[in-house]
Amino acid sequence: MISKTKCLMLGIVIAADFCLPQGSIAGDFNNEVTIGSKKFTEAVILGEMAYYLLINKGVEVIHKAELGGTQILFKSLVQGELDIYPEYTGTILQEILAGEVIKNEDELKDKLASMGILMSESLGFNNSYVIGMKKEIAEKLNINKVSDLRNYPELKFGFSNEFMDRGDGWPSLQRKYNLPQRDVRGIDHDIGYRGLENGSIDVIDLYATDAEIDYYDLKSLEDDLNHFPEYQAVFLYRSDLVTRNPELVKSLLRLEGIISESAMIKLNAEVKLAGKSEGEVASRFLERELNVETKFYQLTIVDKLIQNTYEHLFLVVISLSAAIIIAIPLGIVTYKIPRFGQLLLGIIGVIQTIPSLALIVFMIPLLGIGAKPAIAALFLYSLLPIVRNTYSGLKDIPLQLSESAEALGLPSKVRMMKIELPLASRSILSGIKTAAVINVGTATLGAIIGAGGYGQPILTGIRLDDTGLILQGAIPAALLAFGVQGLFELLEPIFVSKGLRLGENS
Repeated sequence: MISKTKCLMLGIVIAADFCLPQGSIAGDFNNEVTIGSKKFTEAVILGEMAYYLLINKGVEVIHKAELGGTQILFKSLVQGELDIYPEYTGTILQEILAGEVIKNEDELKDKLASMGILMSESLGFNNSYVIGMKKEIAEKLNINKVSDLRNYPELKFGFSNEFMDRGDGWPSLQRKYNLPQRDVRGIDHDIGYRGLENGSIDVIDLYATDAEIDYYDLKSLEDDLNHFPEYQAVFLYRSDLVTRNPELVKSLLRLEGIISESAMIKLNAEVKLAGKSEGEVASRFLERELNVETKFYQLTIVDKLIQNTYEHLFLVVISLSAAIIIAIPLGIVTYKIPRFGQLLLGIIGVIQTIPSLALIVFMIPLLGIGAKPAIAALFLYSLLPIVRNTYSGLKDIPLQLSESAEALGLPSKVRMMKIELPLASRSILSGIKTAAVINVGTATLGAIIGAGGYGQPILTGIRLDDTGLILQGAIPAALLAFGVQGLFELLEPIFVSKGLRLGENS
């Protein structure tokens, strides 16, 4: 049986489907294809290449860029939320199929095929993990290979968050090389370069095709014990895509073998260092290498702001509206049945303590990626302030007023609607206002799972070390929070009686 919580989540997101922004949910239609990419530059460029190759085939193509880590994308591919995404053979073996005994590429393809997933041939380059540090420090300490790090336990390591937990990541690297370092932090991959630059960390994990290796004058340490496997870039795609649109698959596979390692480094540099967009770089590459005519269109800042605002408001309005509809009755129940109410408040309070990013990711197995899991998580985060303030507002009504209403012989429902709720209205509105402000800020995390909104330019800005992009998301989000607060101030005279407002000011 489906739990009541799951039924509630499904009810909210099904209702949201009626007004979901275009491109927010991957469809099952034969003429729609959804591409995903991880939240680092190279993956986004490869995703854009696939997008521009397929868009010319008369189908609707959606590219959900900068999604979370490997597991999010692969599970979304298996579940049908995505049709295609770029991946690496080493990651498939060490992360996705960790624990499986796979001897060669044929066995790897067979295993994926049993899951309904097909794998392209290599796109032409190997983007292996590399351990790196500033060249001047490496030369000063005479560090040339990873095993040399054993002699310097005081060095501070900063590895990307995914690398910290991968099968081929820090734990196995530490065991294989017997590394003594204890000051090891999990950080965003792109922030790691800035950490090296300002000296807050000494050693990070690199991708072999990162443009920043030369830009920051870094030294790639020799993997002298051959810890890292090959990471040939490939596309993973659903096997049903071959049945749905075989010509589309043929078009995608034109990318096999045409991107060299040096070409990929150059493409990454054009985005990370020259400031070009991933779409422009991908489009020009396809025109140059495959003679594919593409119609690249760059959204203006105003267009992006309008789109992000629409997506952000959608997440906030749907989740907050659902929370108001559910939470006020729950607050009334909490007031009417105190023993049950305290248990209910405890459960909702525990939900509030779950880190927001974790809660959003927890929703993916049930609701997939995109707006749905973000709405469900935001709904849960909005419950506590409204339930608690509804309960407190009703509980704090002076006893003599409740007794007077009862003495007049008014039925319980009438007392609640005509007397108790109006008297508690200030407290209830305050709870809704708090939930709305929290909602606006937390909604920025929805971009990690493809929900869009103001979080999208923030994520991109962090990845590209572009303060301007970060501000394009952060400033509107802050202004929206202030605007929401001001809106509720304007609504107060409508929902709170003049007598209560005068009483508050006296």
